[in-house]
Amino acid sequence: MNQNSSKVDPELLSKLGPRATYGQAILSVAERFPNVVAATADLGSSSGLDRFSKKYPDRFINLGIAEQNMVGVAAGIAREGFTVFASSFAPFITMRAAEQVRMNLGYMHNNVKLVGIGSGLSMGFLGNSHYGLEDLAIMRTVPGMRIICPSDGVEIFRTIEEACSYEGPMYIRLTGQPNNHVIYDSNSKFNFESVDTIREGKEIAILSHGAVLGNVIGAAKILEDEGIKCSVYNFRIFKPSQREALEKIKDEYSKIVVVEEHSKIGGLGSVVGEFLSEFSHHPTLHQVSLPDDFGPTGSYDFLLTYYGLDVGSLVDKVRAIATSQQ
Repeated sequence: MNQNSSKVDPELLSKLGPRATYGQAILSVAERFPNVVAATADLGSSSGLDRFSKKYPDRFINLGIAEQNMVGVAAGIAREGFTVFASSFAPFITMRAAEQVRMNLGYMHNNVKLVGIGSGLSMGFLGNSHYGLEDLAIMRTVPGMRIICPSDGVEIFRTIEEACSYEGPMYIRLTGQPNNHVIYDSNSKFNFESVDTIREGKEIAILSHGAVLGNVIGAAKILEDEGIKCSVYNFRIFKPSQREALEKIKDEYSKIVVVEEHSKIGGLGSVVGEFLSEFSHHPTLHQVSLPDDFGPTGSYDFLLTYYGLDVGSLVDKVRAIATSQQ
């Protein structure tokens, strides 16, 4: 963690939500890192950048609804020695601008931090056009792309601070809404090179990332009261792959459950499955994720329940896995 990290209020950041927290974090790092520039595709307010744009107008660029152009402009500014944070809704910044990301960030390795706001299901009432369900699958195919999926306000804040000191392209995936679960306190220490062990158990390892991690922790607490002790791991570092952590989990557990707010194709479940396929004997892998299909429109809470990612559904699913013979 950056030694000059700002003091943060976890409860306040939770109430603000991921987008406003991102805006607060950018504003906080701007004075310490005068080379930070924020770019947006006509989503300055939605990205929480209002205060930054007013305080640092010469370091704020609105490229309009043109994500492909934004990535190209961000790459050009980065080549002049700046650290550029470029934000837009997750499907637009990863899918609409995929070629520009591949060439300008992956191939040319420019120092641009893509921020996918409203990823997962959090854009609820805007429907499938705005859901960020395939972004990890796309970004992990770009060589040299570092991917971080923070779980709460404190982790988002620390991720932005860390990104300012990291040289190279990065994708930061923001999920959830205001009043997310608080997972970390203001004194939490972060190692952005490793996986966090949130809870320790003996029977099942649950791997997750992003805002849904809060529901996983809630489910694990209920299951422990029932006598089912689960370890919970925060796989915030999505790429590069965390082989050391996966090897430890493979050797210590008979069952692995991956819970994520992403398509079952190309997300953490795929990462774990690809790793386990290298071994003749390994734990059984169970995925609790989103189907390879388009889904309904509705509130965030409704969608989490619809897809079985709420606390109650996770309790039922993990309990069934724990008591099964597979």
